[in-house]
This record gives sequence, C-alpha cells and structure tokens, in this order.
Amino acid sequence: MVYEIALLPIHERHLERFRRAFAEVVPLLCRAQGYGGHLLAQGIENPLHFNLIVRWQSLEDHTQRFEVSDDHQLFMQALEPCFSGEPTLYHIEGAAFAGATSGEQGGPFGSEWPVA
Repeated sequence: MVYEIALLPIHERHLERFRRAFAEVVPLLCRAQGYGGHLLAQGIENPLHFNLIVRWQSLEDHTQRFEVSDDHQLFMQALEPCFSGEPTLYHIEGAAFAGATSGEQGGPFGSEWPVA
C-alpha cells in the first residue's frame, strides 16, 4: 500500500473556491485505478495549507496511471488557480492506519477513507 501526500498551499482569497473545486473534481480521483481512499485536511497552525493524503494500491497506480490521465489533467486544472505556490508531493509505503473501532464509519478519517 502506498500513500501519496500532497501539501497544497492555497491563496487566502481562494479558500472557499478551493473547497468547492475539490468537491467538484474528487470523483475523478475516486474512479482512478488503484485508488483506495483519501483525506483532505486543512492545517491548524497554517490554515492556508491543505494536506491531501491518497491511498493507492501501488506507486504505479498514481504515477503511471492517474498522473498521465485526462482525469488528472482536469483535476489539476480545477485546483491550480487556487494555489499560492507549488504543491509538495511525496509518497510513503505502509499498512492501513490503525485505530478504527468496529463502530466507526470509515475508520479514523471518516467516510472519505474506507477501512481496509
């Protein structure tokens, strides 16, 4: 299992526009081959930074399939006008997050992050 971690700097004047744009294009991400869930979270110390964590079955599902797709191009075209700088992106390997109890919907990250 691979996690894509993207740190997204957003212009203050575009915070709501970013939220709306993400909500509109997230289906493009969700239908990608190898997609396993995501979390979009606004920073606490710096609310102009959003963190997008996407779980992929493999690195290739992200880099060789989604990133080269028309869906990714549309996804980024909707979000890029909101960025205040270049996003930082990296990947990590690991198992699913622990901590979900049987009564939680979607595990520790809510419904956007399905439990494995």
